[in-house]
Amino acid sequence: MRAVIAGAITERSSGGQPESEGSGANDDESGLEDALVAQGIDVARIDGLADREALENAGIDEADVYAITDVVQATSIPVARERNEGLRIVVYTRDSLPEFARPLADLIVDPDLLGPDAVADGLGD
Repeated sequence: MRAVIAGAITERSSGGQPESEGSGANDDESGLEDALVAQGIDVARIDGLADREALENAGIDEADVYAITDVVQATSIPVARERNEGLRIVVYTRDSLPEFARPLADLIVDPDLLGPDAVADGLGD
């Protein structure tokens, strides 16, 4: 199984290039990336804005799961769905997802209600 994850945009973002390939060394404060890796899922992280180019570079066309951990990345959801119709889209954040993106998300989870290990376990099945 392969996942692409996009989180907060930081000043040190590298133009949308995937920064890690399941290394576990990341800035994902949600813990979701590490939990996915622990499930044996191959993870590519987008560090920066998840635009079309960044999604392509991260391998969205071959991914099984696309997860965002910051709603600032919500505009990437329609692009990801267009590129890969079979993609499972997971939104893992405390913030509200904009209306335009809600129908495209398969799972919207508040980290205060369900931990990253439980989410990853469900995706790994």
